[in-house]
Amino acid sequence: MTYRQKTADIRSELRVLHKLNPETAKGFQALSAGAMTDGALDKKSREFVALAIAVTQRCEPCVALHVEALMKAGATREEVGSVLAMCVQMGGGPALMYAAHALAAWDEFSTPAA
Repeated sequence: MTYRQKTADIRSELRVLHKLNPETAKGFQALSAGAMTDGALDKKSREFVALAIAVTQRCEPCVALHVEALMKAGATREEVGSVLAMCVQMGGGPALMYAAHALAAWDEFSTPAA
């Protein structure tokens, strides 16, 4: 399965969950909006933090979604690579495996969809 398909699938699954629990969805959306408000860190920097947490917490759907957001925020593959190196340094072998997922997602998202 491709990362494009995985992100489409998780978005679909989340819509179903949000429909079942609309108040939880609203609360999480408010939390997300508050965390993504520009302040001392810009959106790209906050997405780098989110990617690092996703990698070290081993959340593959989160990895793909934050890689996609980083592309939209103007990140480069080299910047992502630097963040992934820190993930490996802080998270060891398991982070290495998810860092590989993140780079594969970046490479897939950077090519035109079939």
